[in-house]
Amino acid sequence: MIDLSETRVKIDEIDSKIISLFNERMKLADDVANYKIATGKPVYDAVREKEKLLVIEGFGEDDFGKTALRELFTQIMSISRKYQYRKIADVSKTSSSVTSYSADNIGFFGGSGTYTERAMKDFFGNDTKAKSFDSFKKVCEAVGNGSIEYGVLPIENSTTGSISDIYDLLMEYEIHIIGEAIEPIDHALLGLPSANLVDITEVYSHPQPLLQCSNFLTKYPDWNTFAYGSTSKSALKVKNDGKINQAAIASKANAEFYGLKVLAENIANDTLNATRFIVIGKGGNYLENADKISISFEIPHKTGSLYSILSNFIYNNINMTNIESRPIPKRRWQYRFFVDFDGNLNDAGVINAITGLKAEADSFTLLGNYVGADKK
Repeated sequence: MIDLSETRVKIDEIDSKIISLFNERMKLADDVANYKIATGKPVYDAVREKEKLLVIEGFGEDDFGKTALRELFTQIMSISRKYQYRKIADVSKTSSSVTSYSADNIGFFGGSGTYTERAMKDFFGNDTKAKSFDSFKKVCEAVGNGSIEYGVLPIENSTTGSISDIYDLLMEYEIHIIGEAIEPIDHALLGLPSANLVDITEVYSHPQPLLQCSNFLTKYPDWNTFAYGSTSKSALKVKNDGKINQAAIASKANAEFYGLKVLAENIANDTLNATRFIVIGKGGNYLENADKISISFEIPHKTGSLYSILSNFIYNNINMTNIESRPIPKRRWQYRFFVDFDGNLNDAGVINAITGLKAEADSFTLLGNYVGADKK
């Protein structure tokens, strides 16, 4: 029988040696960093790391040992890079010349009485005048070509998750996120003033509200649901068609605006249902008190790439709040990642993390640094 206490003593002795050697290795990493600062060489040397990992892997006694050694030294080299990034940190500090955002030339998705309009007014002020657009793409096109200065779009719902189209459009039109707003969603079923629930056979709304109210809709299996351009357009259709069997899922504000009757209220699956909206613009100026950052990056299509890239957040003690992936056009089974995290572009940890991300990713895009709606 093995004496467990003796074995643990031996393990502790080995761990002590590993720690000593690790500290010695990090001192050498400091020498490497100083050399790279002097010569201007990049921290990340993909060819050397690949060659070194192949050699190290060869010391494994079996398949498990080979994999374990590769994983261990991949992590060690990753830590070494983060230390070097901390010293080099080649990301310039951002000018924070903007103290607030205001404009008369604003666009938003949907129409009067929509949640997007409410988010726009919460961000820019209740007296703000703006142009409505009937698609996400048209809002982004208008910002991209300069016909409007800012646009407001929904990007994420607390019940149904992200609206993936928005992420693709951000990259297509090279626009920035300059702010966000979070709005509670109070979906209601709206019909003609003379209608009652028993009269309804058709329900219209944007695809998102239809999903967000699925539990309510399943109670009425004979109803037919139809995806429509927006909640406000759905309400307008019910009004214009004048058919007692039609209803729309929209806000109670739409009922008042279009002279409709609230047939049922608070019909969302989640009583805490809320949607996050982003404010987009063309420029790259950021508020001095910005505390949330959005980025996009692409990475090599190989084992461990995502793990390695995300370690830049871990070793710089950065809180990542969201990650999404979208297929890269014309590159089958390869993905572009979108990440939100806490921080300001002038924070030392953020500078270090972005330095590492830019060095290791195939491509990197800063989408914005803005004040998070949950911090206001």
